[in-house]
Amino acid sequence: MKQKIRDRFRIVRERKEESGQQPGEPVSDPTMQELDAQVRDYRRKTRRRVAITAGAVILVLVGVFLFINLQTYTSVRTIDIYGMEDAGNSSYRQFGSGVLKYSRDGIVLMDQKGEEVWNQSYQMENPVVYGFGNSAVVADKGGNNMIVVDEEGLKGEIETTLPIEKAVVSSQGVVAAVLSGDSDPRIVCYDAAGNILSELDTAMTGNGYPLDISLSENGELLLVSYMTVQNGQTVSNIYYYNFGEAGAQAENYEVLTDSYEDMVAPAVFFMDQDTSAVVGNDRLLIYRGQDTPALQKTIELDKEVKSVSYSSSYIGLVLKNEGEAGYELRLYNRGGSMVMSEKFTGEYSNVKICGMQVIMYGGTQCSVFTRAGIHRFEGEMDDPILEMFPVFGVNKYIVMNANGMEVVRFVK
Repeated sequence: MKQKIRDRFRIVRERKEESGQQPGEPVSDPTMQELDAQVRDYRRKTRRRVAITAGAVILVLVGVFLFINLQTYTSVRTIDIYGMEDAGNSSYRQFGSGVLKYSRDGIVLMDQKGEEVWNQSYQMENPVVYGFGNSAVVADKGGNNMIVVDEEGLKGEIETTLPIEKAVVSSQGVVAAVLSGDSDPRIVCYDAAGNILSELDTAMTGNGYPLDISLSENGELLLVSYMTVQNGQTVSNIYYYNFGEAGAQAENYEVLTDSYEDMVAPAVFFMDQDTSAVVGNDRLLIYRGQDTPALQKTIELDKEVKSVSYSSSYIGLVLKNEGEAGYELRLYNRGGSMVMSEKFTGEYSNVKICGMQVIMYGGTQCSVFTRAGIHRFEGEMDDPILEMFPVFGVNKYIVMNANGMEVVRFVK
């Protein structure tokens, strides 16, 4: 049949060439008119078959996608295991496309196959890691040492004069630390090489005790949540300090100060260079602005906040239900609009946002929700989970445990 059609194509083309007709012009010979009509009909049917086939393929793909993504998985299948020494005595943190493994003796960046990218040794009694973008700081909580690393390795070492309570880092490697000893806390900013960039004495300012701090992506803005008591009432003082040109003329670098009565704000953070947030016990505050931030939105919370997580796109709150067991998971976007609310039961000590997913785990128990509110996974791993994050592939995740690194897939 196809050969006959090709022959008709050829005959029509040759007759048109002999008569001097252009390819798109209709033929005048009755016999050729019939052949030309057959060719056009064949082309229409071919296009229709192609369209129907393409539509069927699209429907099948959509069906497979919905089947995979609109159900709750309850089991995992281990695809690969990458064993490593001293895995159970280390802590882990997702960093870039890999994972940081750290302990008292040093820190290692590993790729997704458990291979060492770089290794940096140190001696710390209580190392804690905070990351932002391309940089991370390892601080000896209660000690006097910090190191700054990125995906290439060591960027610098910092030694403090007072014990470290908390340390944060910008994507550029600027570090801010809350230092305290027998005196009132100080907030000191350093470059990656350990040089002091600025210093804030909380005893001199009288703003209160710093509960949390955060640096902007470029390290120029410092956000601090202070708590104080005035006339028997708890007050949260929210301060923004600008160490760039915008804050050069401001007193003590202060470009914005807000006070909130009857509120405790234990969590503050920058989502990106323009958006930052303050989470209080009864409200969520969204600030916008790169040089002089301003309050954009206040979200009243009608439930007790159990935990806070965030990414560059979303803020995640786990709220304790009132009058019933369990919790509510809420996601807010950068504008402060609630984009997801789902109830769940179970206790999870770790909650993190990875792309379009919220991963919760504690011990061997794990639960995963998508941004669309789909309960992707509810189940148990064989070993306690030390870190977990999704990787490329259908329902594929990297799980760190006492055995090392495992690549798993959710299954029914």
